[in-house]
Amino acid sequence: METTIQEQELLAKANEVTALLAQGKFIEAMENYLDDDVQLFEGNNPAKVGKDFCLAEEKKLLDTVTAFHGYTVISGPAVKGDTTFYEAVMEFTTDDGTDHRFEQVVRTQWKDGKIINERYYHA
Repeated sequence: METTIQEQELLAKANEVTALLAQGKFIEAMENYLDDDVQLFEGNNPAKVGKDFCLAEEKKLLDTVTAFHGYTVISGPAVKGDTTFYEAVMEFTTDDGTDHRFEQVVRTQWKDGKIINERYYHA
């Protein structure tokens, strides 16, 4: 199945985002790619709405991280229309000594080169 030019552009953007995440550059990825009115969902939790709010929440979390062990894309990204999908594993340690490992599928909806809606499905 052939991808459209728009889908090829979205795959490139998804690869740019995951490359930043793999380097632990979460804030940079969010600043560069989130739409001002983005909605981010962690599983079935209510959406975090707005780029500024999402950045503030991410900074709170990152303030607790004492060691970043990696963000590895296992498969993907794949694209269909305005949506990309990939599977990744994220690992880090927080200041309470807890090691975290999130295996996740990430579904991202794009508009005009920005993320407008994203959901993380965790295992």
